[in-house]
Amino acid sequence: QVHLVESGGGLVQPGGSLRLSCAASGSIFSINNMGWYRQAPGKQRELVAVIISGGSTNYADFVQGRFTISRDNAKNTVYLQMNSLKPEDTAAYYCKADVTVTGYRVAFVSWGQGTQVTVSS
Repeated sequence: QVHLVESGGGLVQPGGSLRLSCAASGSIFSINNMGWYRQAPGKQRELVAVIISGGSTNYADFVQGRFTISRDNAKNTVYLQMNSLKPEDTAAYYCKADVTVTGYRVAFVSWGQGTQVTVSS
């Protein structure tokens, strides 16, 4: 079994910063993609940023230049540094990982439970 646990969310003023963390645990053989998604009430879940094991990254247009995704492969952890936060960034942020479990040859997607980010004055 693989579990993803997010942390670092909270209430922040516009222009402020937060750093989200997501740690994967369990019988992990390998992790390819890791990413962050967000979902505001009444809206679809959307991709924020993704990073592959080699370090290549992609970002949604609405966070380009403000957010930075990174990972620590030794810790099976992905981070999202969020700067210059805007009220429209308010959402539940979810971690996702493409995981191959030890003893199996088929990869699957694992989701965290989410961490709430609220940007408000």
